[in-house]
Amino acid sequence: MYGPSPVAIVFAREASAPVTSLVKKIDACTAKNAKEHKMKSFAVFMSDEEGLDKKLKELAEKDKIEKCILTIDNPSGPKAYKIDKDADVTVLLYVNKTVKVNHAFKKGELNDEAIAKVLKDVPKMFEKE
Repeated sequence: MYGPSPVAIVFAREASAPVTSLVKKIDACTAKNAKEHKMKSFAVFMSDEEGLDKKLKELAEKDKIEKCILTIDNPSGPKAYKIDKDADVTVLLYVNKTVKVNHAFKKGELNDEAIAKVLKDVPKMFEKE
């Protein structure tokens, strides 16, 4: 955890087109808010897919993902986050170890409308308590 900085984490079971779109948009939000709000972001791909590391490197280069850190974890994800095993994609927006927004999407639920909803919630991380 990074102290009081706002952090967006995308937990995904695969690097599908909707997940890539979400990560690109989270990356753009991070770039836009990195200086003023010190925003950080991660995408954790929960998979043991062979060659996923190369696939993510290509994704980062092709889509110019520069601020969102792409990582790989086991298929159940990091235990501390208690990711719903039925969720295909989970997005956590938090500040100072406090979750401000939690979105979970089952397979097929992450679409443009769902991504817009997540992005609409990003400013909640910057609100003063």
